[in-house]
Amino acid sequence: MTLASVMSKRDLLLKELKEIKNKTERTEEDISRGHEIMETDLPKVDREISLLRASEPVSVVALEDDEPEERVAVDEAESTRVQVGENRESLRRFNSLGEQLCAVARASRDGQVDPRLFNPDTRAASGMSSTVPSDGGFLIQKDFSTEIMKAAFESGEILRRVRRIPISSDSNGIKLNGIDEDSRARGSRWGGVRTYWLEEAGEITSSKPKTRQMELSLHKLGSLFYATDELLRDVSAINAIANQSFAEEMRFEIEDAIIRGNGAGKPLGLLDDACNATVEVAKESGQSADTILAENVFNMRSRMFARSRANAVWFINQDVEPELHNMYLAVGTGGAPVYLPTAGNLSSSPWNTLMGHPVIPVEYCSTLGDAGDIIFADLSQYVIIEKEPMNMESSMHVRFIYDEMAFRFIYRIDGQPLWKSAVTPYKGTNTISPFITLAERA
Repeated sequence: MTLASVMSKRDLLLKELKEIKNKTERTEEDISRGHEIMETDLPKVDREISLLRASEPVSVVALEDDEPEERVAVDEAESTRVQVGENRESLRRFNSLGEQLCAVARASRDGQVDPRLFNPDTRAASGMSSTVPSDGGFLIQKDFSTEIMKAAFESGEILRRVRRIPISSDSNGIKLNGIDEDSRARGSRWGGVRTYWLEEAGEITSSKPKTRQMELSLHKLGSLFYATDELLRDVSAINAIANQSFAEEMRFEIEDAIIRGNGAGKPLGLLDDACNATVEVAKESGQSADTILAENVFNMRSRMFARSRANAVWFINQDVEPELHNMYLAVGTGGAPVYLPTAGNLSSSPWNTLMGHPVIPVEYCSTLGDAGDIIFADLSQYVIIEKEPMNMESSMHVRFIYDEMAFRFIYRIDGQPLWKSAVTPYKGTNTISPFITLAERA
């Protein structure tokens, strides 16, 4: 059995598969045969091809004015072209994500493998065969995956404010040393650091900071994308759709987890019961359901850690906006408005402000009256870890009868607050934190 004969057998299987796909009406036997080719016959042939290629002898050829280089002998029946050294076509890069998706589809569907899929940035992930197209498992070209996540972070009002830590490709998590501080009283700052006023020749009592270890482990965020054969023939269209849709959907899921995640298989969110760093401010005595009062806002801001106020913003559900407009502060027998929107002025920021801080509507806040409908937060005190590049795998099996390719994208990420809990101030009893919410007003 030669490589040429097995390649010929593969071509016949692909031809048979194409004939089935091109039929206007497919019988049950056609569909069954199509699945048999893709799930049994093609993988078997591809394994034979891989074994034959791996067993080919290595020869040495000399180039004029060059040192000898290793190369794999090429079966004359397969090709008369002699390839010396590294395949330079594989070092080229795709011009767009759409172009790469189309190349992956051709490799899986027709066996026409674009050499650029074997670029070190895009070749198959560990455990997948980089020479067997039906195995799938190609990585997204690094600059494309970077652009997708860059768009997600830049368009997200939450993501753009968090602290990001990229981790190495051979790591699945990270341990961070943080300060174990739960009080600003003497002897508790930095977990136990002390300084003293000294008399001449006075003795200094030693002290040291107390640290704690934060452990973040990467979680998978996946997305499945179906593309019709017609769409895969339009590189520009699939590029625009893939870039925008994945950036927006991944942004949504990551931001939602930062606010509401339970820490199980996803980041730990500010509103989850397991997040001890978030301070929940009680409603006012006798406060009506589904309302927000000026006193609520004043109390929330008073619980914000003072050094975090420079970065703090208000996140609200859009249901909250009418309540903000109706807020007033009683002055004598009259009153004064509290919320003075400034957005729309050509010289101002795009956001209204409340007590000098931007007010940003987001989808992840609870509806009016529920805990989490308004959040005051300094997200520089929230950390996420992430691993690049994003992983892409493809399958022609999943949607065979619909003439669609399936692309699966995997991004690995985790996150949690840097603070283990709210802190008791040096003077005072109410705890402070970079994350403040308002209790339910039912």
